[in-house]
Amino acid sequence: MHFLNLSDLSVNKMTEIFNIAEKLKNNKFGKILEGKTFVLFFPESSIRTRVTFEKGIKDLGGECILFPPESLKKKEELADVIGYLNNWVDAVIVRHPDFNNMIRLSEHALIPIINAMSSENHPCEVLSDIFSIREIRPDFKELTYTFVGPAGNIVNSWVEIAKVLDLKLYHVCTTGNEICNDDRNYHFSTDLETKLVGSDFVLTDSLPLEYQTDEYFSQFQVNFERMKLTNANALLNPCPPFFRNQEVSEDVINSKYFVGYSFKKNLVFVQQALIIHCLGLFKEGADIL
Repeated sequence: MHFLNLSDLSVNKMTEIFNIAEKLKNNKFGKILEGKTFVLFFPESSIRTRVTFEKGIKDLGGECILFPPESLKKKEELADVIGYLNNWVDAVIVRHPDFNNMIRLSEHALIPIINAMSSENHPCEVLSDIFSIREIRPDFKELTYTFVGPAGNIVNSWVEIAKVLDLKLYHVCTTGNEICNDDRNYHFSTDLETKLVGSDFVLTDSLPLEYQTDEYFSQFQVNFERMKLTNANALLNPCPPFFRNQEVSEDVINSKYFVGYSFKKNLVFVQQALIIHCLGLFKEGADIL
């Protein structure tokens, strides 16, 4: 199966992926990808997503062939590109700004197409975040999540996962950044401090150039004083790359609220679990060593 959007997953499928990830953390799968080859389309600037996908595949015995995403921008139809790749590889993992390229590949693919990021969404990142939150807060479905920043791929994926898991999600930014108004899981506001009251997880993304202004920072920057308005044990989870003293202040990054780099360790395991799930390799109760 393909994995292009978080809305592709049911609660049961998401639970299965998390169960696989837990087993992976305990080294229960050995070299399950031995003999399998994966094509990855990744830009040179990709660090975290590429490292975790490539390491995850190699740790399980698989092989990677890397191409820049520009390889998909040429005269040849993507139907023909994937038509040949169907013969030789077991899955294709794509990080590309144009989400439509992933859709076109998937329409003609006989192998899984996995979305490693597009300008519209970032499903692997957000799925991994929920897995990490679930580990430290078993009551994660009862918590309040607040995303601060303009509409973009990260908040789009948070909206998707909020629908699947029935989470309460606030989105705070300037007027005009509303994503949807007919969803009971999604609530838009322009008042940051009001929405931080009662929040358990605060989420951000790096800011487009037009939002990197003193006026925006004064109204919407997440800082230490503002985080004090949140619930006890609340955490700040800025999506990397984050920029100190822009969407988040220096003092809040150095505080107890910042989830920290260890929170992203699970990217490897969740992405491995996605691959295993998409390839249909996991059977509950089977010998997986």
